[in-house]
Amino acid sequence: MASTSSVQGAAQVLVASNRGPVSYAVQEDGSLSPKRGGGGLVSGLSAIGPEAGALWVCSALSDGDREAVRQGVGEDGVRMLAIPADVHADAYNGIANSVLWFVHHLLYQTPLEPAFDAEFRRQWGSYETYNRAFAEALAEEAGEGAAVLVQDYHLCLVPGMLRELRPDLRISHFSHTPWAPVDYFRMLPDDIAGQVLRGMLGADRLGFLTRRWADAFTACATEFADGLGETRIGVHGLGADADFLRARSHEADVEERIVALREEIGAGRKTIVRVDRTELSKNIVRGLLAYRRLLESRPEWRERVVHVAFAYPSRQDLAVYRDYTASVQRLADEINSQYATPGWTPVVLHVKDDFARSLAAYRLADVALVNPIRDGMNLVAKEVPLVSDEGCALVLSREAGAYEELGDDAIVVNPYDVEQTAAALHEALTMPAHERAERAKRLTAAATALPPAQWFLDQLNALKAVSR
Repeated sequence: MASTSSVQGAAQVLVASNRGPVSYAVQEDGSLSPKRGGGGLVSGLSAIGPEAGALWVCSALSDGDREAVRQGVGEDGVRMLAIPADVHADAYNGIANSVLWFVHHLLYQTPLEPAFDAEFRRQWGSYETYNRAFAEALAEEAGEGAAVLVQDYHLCLVPGMLRELRPDLRISHFSHTPWAPVDYFRMLPDDIAGQVLRGMLGADRLGFLTRRWADAFTACATEFADGLGETRIGVHGLGADADFLRARSHEADVEERIVALREEIGAGRKTIVRVDRTELSKNIVRGLLAYRRLLESRPEWRERVVHVAFAYPSRQDLAVYRDYTASVQRLADEINSQYATPGWTPVVLHVKDDFARSLAAYRLADVALVNPIRDGMNLVAKEVPLVSDEGCALVLSREAGAYEELGDDAIVVNPYDVEQTAAALHEALTMPAHERAERAKRLTAAATALPPAQWFLDQLNALKAVSR
């Protein structure tokens, strides 16, 4: 065990995550160009101010990132770890995204998968190596008694590893995903399930997006790890950043895209908007099937409604994601082939990521369709009612974390029930304007109850209050 005095650094607040707040690209002349990221963690760290002595530890994800580490280029308050690319690929794609993500989102086709074989064990070794690199860096950089906030399923083992290296630290872990119920979690090999839980329980405090996910973790810890021990559990439902979204959605590039989208939609038509990555859990295919069923069963909507579907490719280095993205495109093409008329395209599908265009669609939305199979939170469900010009109706899966906060004013669906979802779309499209506006106001209030900066600060303050 490393002694506290021999490894102690200066940082008093540390965040650890796979992806950091900045990334680098190599330009044609060989120079490095930085690009800033966004999100709740970035907002949170900016809220505590530079005097807090904060440090963000993250992985070098691209060739540009690794070159930045090699050259010693970086930003104050950020330490990138140049974990070997093959180790990162095994840990990130092989374990985090192909095992832990699938378990927590209940995505396996169990007659065929998973099969935890020798290759899985080899990749698990890389996941351990990857987590150990973070734990050692945090142990090296943290000041005496510092607060360390570890993020997400990529780094489940870090709290336990770090606790062994630096017992003086206050350590938290926050899960941005759901947590699997006991009967699904037990799919993992027994030793691996125990290792994941013991890693998490090395934290003083564990955070989840909803009470449902927190309770699922507690049940797993009780079943496989003799309970929570001294680890505390907190629930922090990440909200939308109202000030940023409202300002950003009225900038010039968004206004330009509104004009272009209106041209694609056509005058006087209602819009059903969805904005998602082509992540298997987002349930885009069943959303399209429900829209097709709406056009079949309610022919009065033909030529009167357009499904604006933004499906931005995700994890295309995994074959199952490439196949899913192709199936989304194929089904959209089928619907358009079946129903389109010279002046009407039923599905306007865009697959190139464009944040300004997403905000333009938010503003034009009459109905937001958010129907994931399972989702830790789903910020789109919170953002669209907030940004929509006229106040939109929300069709929401009961399996999204956002359901706990928004369910009372959404039209709630079983994400597997295509017929019910089609009926919900009709209900949303025919909702009286005054009711839609009132619901949207209440949805917005719930969606912004815990904005990103406060979400982060609440966790930090709760962690600092832990006595060691």
